[in-house]
Amino acid sequence: MPFGLPPPTDEPQLTYGGYLKVGELISLQHLLSDPPQHDEMLFIVIHQVYELWFKELLHELDAIIARLDADEPLAAHRLVRRCIEIEQVLVNQIAVLETMMPTDFLEFRDHLMPASGFQSFQFRELEYVSGLKDARFLKNYEPGSKERAKLEVRLAQPTLADAFYALLGRRGFDLPDVSGAADEVRAAIEQRRINELVRVYQDAEKHYALFLLAESLIEYDEMFSMWRLRHINMVERMIGSKTGTGGSEGAAYLRKTVDRKFFPELWELRSHLSKKSVSK
Repeated sequence: MPFGLPPPTDEPQLTYGGYLKVGELISLQHLLSDPPQHDEMLFIVIHQVYELWFKELLHELDAIIARLDADEPLAAHRLVRRCIEIEQVLVNQIAVLETMMPTDFLEFRDHLMPASGFQSFQFRELEYVSGLKDARFLKNYEPGSKERAKLEVRLAQPTLADAFYALLGRRGFDLPDVSGAADEVRAAIEQRRINELVRVYQDAEKHYALFLLAESLIEYDEMFSMWRLRHINMVERMIGSKTGTGGSEGAAYLRKTVDRKFFPELWELRSHLSKKSVSK
């Protein structure tokens, strides 16, 4: 046997395609239009890629929560920055979809009914784990299905927002729980929480890791809103005011979601900052 060469083996060598399952991956695009419409392939690929990025975002968000639970704000901050870059890709992908003309989309749109992006359980997981929990969406998934089971688990788990505020609590910030508070004291508790968050910004150098984390979280939130808005504009460009394929109000419904925030208190605290508060 020549010097330096590995011993012969009967086991097949790992290949690029084998590692990434390319054969299986590119066999998953099945057009429903008959005769096949050219742009349906683009539509399928774009949305499959979205689902892959959703999977990656969920993977990263679970890791971020673990870093926060371990009191590692800078490690969490680094991974949130990765999520922001992924969100930028999600926004930019819409430009590719917009190369499709509305008339081309209408050639195969009816074949999609009653399926709808509204049914993306990974998208709902992203909302749930980020802090927007709404149990009403469970009705869109069959009881006992894997999708519903995953969402039920997410509903029961702490969110990214929960993990962030728990970290702040361990760092000496007083953030009383507002859930279950009576209406007459709720406003006072919410203001108390805001005041504590303002402290992070009043002395950003002292709490620099927490400040960086807070800013990355609000940018993550902002980018998600930008993706929602870009998606709405694309839908209106394609179908106008038509109802969605799943029977929703289409763009009209989507517009109602733009103002949903994962970290409303991080947005609210900006109204309580002043030149004096940030000059210390």
